[in-house]
Amino acid sequence: MKDAFRKQYGSAEGLRVFRAPGRVNIIGEHTDYNLGFVMPMALDLATFIGTAPSGDGKLRIYSEVHDEVREFDPAGMRHAQRHGDWTDYPIGVAHELALAGFTIAPANLLIHSTVPEGSGLSSSAALEVSSALAFLAGRDMASLELARLCQRAERDFVGMPCGIMDQYVSVFGREHAAVEIDCRSLTHRYANLPDGAVFIAVNTMVKHALGASAYRDRVRECAAAAQAIRERFPDVESLRDVSPEQFRQSEPKLPPVVARRARHVVTEDERVERFVEASAAVDLPAMGRLMRESHWSLRDDYEVSCAELDFLVDRAMKIEGVYGSRMTGGGFGGCTVTLLRPDAAERFKGEIAQAYQQRFQITPRIYDCRPSAGAGEV
Repeated sequence: MKDAFRKQYGSAEGLRVFRAPGRVNIIGEHTDYNLGFVMPMALDLATFIGTAPSGDGKLRIYSEVHDEVREFDPAGMRHAQRHGDWTDYPIGVAHELALAGFTIAPANLLIHSTVPEGSGLSSSAALEVSSALAFLAGRDMASLELARLCQRAERDFVGMPCGIMDQYVSVFGREHAAVEIDCRSLTHRYANLPDGAVFIAVNTMVKHALGASAYRDRVRECAAAAQAIRERFPDVESLRDVSPEQFRQSEPKLPPVVARRARHVVTEDERVERFVEASAAVDLPAMGRLMRESHWSLRDDYEVSCAELDFLVDRAMKIEGVYGSRMTGGGFGGCTVTLLRPDAAERFKGEIAQAYQQRFQITPRIYDCRPSAGAGEV
């Protein structure tokens, strides 16, 4: 980082480096904005931001991935505007910090990331959280407030109505463990993963254009489902509150599409709880079965999968040593996550890459998913 920073800005004097991890969500998809349960783990794939005082009153941000430097007035962050590009994520964070009363100091920033964009491994949250730490530069902020501020940046400034899972696990990740998050109470518990469990993510290398608009559609459809069910069960504030029995009683009166969306959320919350229990019992076959059920629900009820994701999941289940596989992330491309035996990992990587290349003429990228610590200064 120091050499790259010096090359870009001419000096690395006063350099500090902050890191925030990406994540893979093992189970609990599209439940976070319904205030339900999720079970991600932070990854050793991460975004690193180097920062040093600029000395001339300017805020400059250089992205290695985009090979572009942009210049801003740090005193104007309260009134910052969207540009519709990668800078919206760090500037959105600076905007939220300014609204919270923090001064954004003149600085030079360099962004280096190993989290692939558009992969469903939460490159945006890793950028937001590392940006927040870089702008804070050691000033104190409670961990939960840090996650919530970064979520506000993405929701209110960038314009993506996301839940809090990605930012939360980037802050609270722990080595050797997944994090079960209650997205209503914003509390969590760590779930140690069985020693015989290996998780591998496979990147489809595609991101279908309808993803962002479809995400907003799902948020609206879930809100409509909760509102309709609330007419019969007044205690329902969100789909997280709907029991399987309440859903069965309400389903006939729901529009078919809205009913499918609700069924996914209700059953997915149940799957998270059963997955935690199976993990504690070291029941890898049960963990794998729940992952498969999650994918089928995302494919059929939530309708956020695509041909490439379905192929990877179906093909993975034909490889010896695989317990389960599912799409992970928002959908319409991105990654699958697969649970398998340690001794099957290399064979899996070879077979899945060859099969995907033959089917789609695309070479997938493959990532070992190792649970890592949450964000902090390097």
